[in-house]
Amino acid sequence: MRYFPAEFELQSCVQLIFPHPQSDWVPYLEEARACFVTIASSIAQHQPCIIVCDDVFLVQSYFTPNENLIFIPYQTDDTWARDCSALSVIDDEEDEPLLLDFTFTGWGGKFDASRDNAMSASIASIYAAPMETIDFILEGGGVETNGNGSLLTTAECLLNPNRNPHLDKAGMEDALKTHFGVEQILWLHHGYLAGDDTDSHIDTLARFIDTDTIMYVKCDDVTDEHYEQLKQMEAELHALRDIEGEPFKLIALPMCSPVWYEGERLPATYANFLIINDAVLLPIYNDVHDQEAIALCEKAFRGRKIIPIDCSILIRQHGSLHCVTMQFPQEVSLRLPS
Repeated sequence: MRYFPAEFELQSCVQLIFPHPQSDWVPYLEEARACFVTIASSIAQHQPCIIVCDDVFLVQSYFTPNENLIFIPYQTDDTWARDCSALSVIDDEEDEPLLLDFTFTGWGGKFDASRDNAMSASIASIYAAPMETIDFILEGGGVETNGNGSLLTTAECLLNPNRNPHLDKAGMEDALKTHFGVEQILWLHHGYLAGDDTDSHIDTLARFIDTDTIMYVKCDDVTDEHYEQLKQMEAELHALRDIEGEPFKLIALPMCSPVWYEGERLPATYANFLIINDAVLLPIYNDVHDQEAIALCEKAFRGRKIIPIDCSILIRQHGSLHCVTMQFPQEVSLRLPS
């Protein structure tokens, strides 16, 4: 059997991709790079951080030297490491890790992603774990596990005909159970964020913070376009049960005030946090709800330091902090370049 480790379990490292001049960050490249430097440097205070980049020497010049920063050369299309990096499972019987390199198509063919899709296989030698290339379209931001048999996702994303149109719901559940070794698939049929290109990735809406607790986005403003959908999503979360038939504990995060850029509302969400060893990196947006989100996380993540990071620049490209990172469990050690 396979085991799909939860993000809140011990990790070996986190991986991200540094913005470069051929990416969509060009109009505000230095601002974006500054945000990525903050994210990577914060991670490196706790554990190793792999930085995939087009120009190692240039990118190194942005950082204060730290032995936990590992620079790997590769030219990507973009920087959404969550969705083009390999996902990790563990063989229960042999306690050996396996990296699953799913197919990434730029969120259902919306954007060119050929180099992103080839990234994991191209840098596979840095991981001391075998990698399996899988002809199955899936992004890391589309799935959440509680590490105890449950996988949480959205129907809008995983059942979208722009991903794996040959699979119906039952077929998708079978595939997910096979690949990840989980016992049940928990579906959300409601919830979205304006400006989201991912077809409602779960990591923008609802997240496991331990085996029996879900943090989720709640909207209290009845005039907001998200109110009804998020209210229905909340009802669905209340109805979910774990593999023992028990309800999950729920912690509501506030909805950000509307954030706009060039006439478009952006998908700002506090749910797009990253859990690492001993800390949580929390995206904030210079919003009136920032302090409420920080306080909620400080209470919920006892034993972990909350590190707020201004991600206002990230959401200009319709993603946030979790979207630009991918964690690897402690079983996946690294073969570092000499």
